[in-house]
Amino acid sequence: MFAKFRFLLSGICLVLGIGGAFAQEQASVPLRAKASQEQIIQRLNAAIPKLLEEGNVPGLSIALIQKGALVWHKGFGVKNAQTKEPVADNTVFEAASLSKPVFAYAVLKLVDEGKLDLDAPLTKYLPGNYDVGEDARINQITARHVLSHRPGFPNWRRQNNSLTIHFTPGERFSYSGEGFVYLSKVVEKITGEKFNDFMKRSVFVPLGMNDSSYIWRESYVAQHAFSHSNAGQMTGQNKSTQHNAAASLRTTAQDFGKFLVAVANGKGLKRTTWRQMSTSQVQVSESGTNNTAKPPEKLSASISWGLGWGLQKTDDGLAYWHWGDNGNMKAYVVMYDKQQFGLVVFTNGANGLKIVPEIIAESLGGQQPALNWLKYGSYKNANAIAR
Repeated sequence: MFAKFRFLLSGICLVLGIGGAFAQEQASVPLRAKASQEQIIQRLNAAIPKLLEEGNVPGLSIALIQKGALVWHKGFGVKNAQTKEPVADNTVFEAASLSKPVFAYAVLKLVDEGKLDLDAPLTKYLPGNYDVGEDARINQITARHVLSHRPGFPNWRRQNNSLTIHFTPGERFSYSGEGFVYLSKVVEKITGEKFNDFMKRSVFVPLGMNDSSYIWRESYVAQHAFSHSNAGQMTGQNKSTQHNAAASLRTTAQDFGKFLVAVANGKGLKRTTWRQMSTSQVQVSESGTNNTAKPPEKLSASISWGLGWGLQKTDDGLAYWHWGDNGNMKAYVVMYDKQQFGLVVFTNGANGLKIVPEIIAESLGGQQPALNWLKYGSYKNANAIAR
């Protein structure tokens, strides 16, 4: 009787267009951490081509991590809807905001080297008021604040190039790419290196991420996926040579899988430093990512932020995650901490994040409160937010 009632209630919620998170939670399947990689790969090989077609996403690349090892990676679909050239294992995608956890890892290596104190004001290393005018609160912003999205900055500054500190640094979470840009300038000052050279030396070379860069390479002309609109129309390649610590990483699923393996195993970091990445620094607002105008009315019980990573807690334990959204390129990564079980997905279509819930359900399973919090929804839902 209860099962029948629950079914009817879920149906009512869907018809009325409410309770989307409730409906998704009811549809979740158990975490498949103990499933064989052959079973998971078989499910993905069967599901992804159909999802690309139904979701109107031209192509994607995916990597699977099990027991802390990169066990599989593969490209699906096409990297250019006009030429129909297929996505290959070495096809490069825009990582978008998946740039942030990679940079955070490099910053923590500087901490281990004694070159940066997570809790020291960044003006200690880069004196001056940066771009905030006379706001003395710049002297309160630390690397910890930046990596956990608490510097008080907006996500991006206004077009007139002015940058505002909206609240006392450390006071609350409000997602900010600007904070990462600021910290990257601090890192350049500390190391005396250009940003991409620093990332290459400290992360890409040690981890064998040979196809990764925060700036455009000429080799990417043939290797890089093209972006596509919601309608599936090709919109080109972003060939910007300006680095952005928050958003400009180009990489492959295989390369990012290598990075995930390093994070899962704590490679390259002292254990205490490594553990800070997945230690909650601040709970996020249930309402979403932007909290510059006012404090959150209600904090999420399951979503918080570590250092460079979003964190979600479910019945399966802790998982760290992040999403990427550069408009017509979308990406997602999630990794279960204890199980060392996760995946990364890069797509070259604006609808990319709307097929991610189904990809995760087919592969990892488990509850995914972070996807509910992001509110992109599923391609199956006509009311899903168009972003």
